[in-house]
Amino acid sequence: MPISVIPRERRWFLRRSTQIALAGTALTALAPAAWATAASSRSLQLSHTHTGESLALTYARDDGYVPQALEQVNHFLRDHYSGEVGIIDPQLLDLLHAVRAQLGTTLPFHVISGYRCPATNDRLRKTRGGGVARRSLHMDGKAIDVRLPGVPLTELRDAALSLKSGGVGTYMRDQFVHIDTGRTRSW
Repeated sequence: MPISVIPRERRWFLRRSTQIALAGTALTALAPAAWATAASSRSLQLSHTHTGESLALTYARDDGYVPQALEQVNHFLRDHYSGEVGIIDPQLLDLLHAVRAQLGTTLPFHVISGYRCPATNDRLRKTRGGGVARRSLHMDGKAIDVRLPGVPLTELRDAALSLKSGGVGTYMRDQFVHIDTGRTRSW
């Protein structure tokens, strides 16, 4: 009887898919609000592709958020076109933290877009030929467009989708995944 040999790429894919599925099962057992209390502290590392700025911080300790860290995040994720600073939903940070934990990485997220003021959103909607919602959650500080270097977009997307905690959109041409804290949906 011949022995079946699984190609290396397929073994990697199967192993990674199993890891993602198991992590998703464990994380979905917790309610989204429980993510905030699942660890004693939560940290993120971010690198902004448009401003060239980087940020590494602990944004939550025990069961509370760190106000000074949230202010830093608000400034870091400002509208990079206008400079206007919005208020970022702390649950979005928890969602990013959960995605990164699920993927088993400590790499910094590369941020393409965080907060967008209404004027910027309207201008992008009119000039990008689609892909920018009229009532984008970016304007509420509830959405972010990211990538993780070295992690395929499909893996990033699948990790976010498995959490079932908001919207997830994949933009292969522009190489980013949109993650938001709105209703659960995907595109």
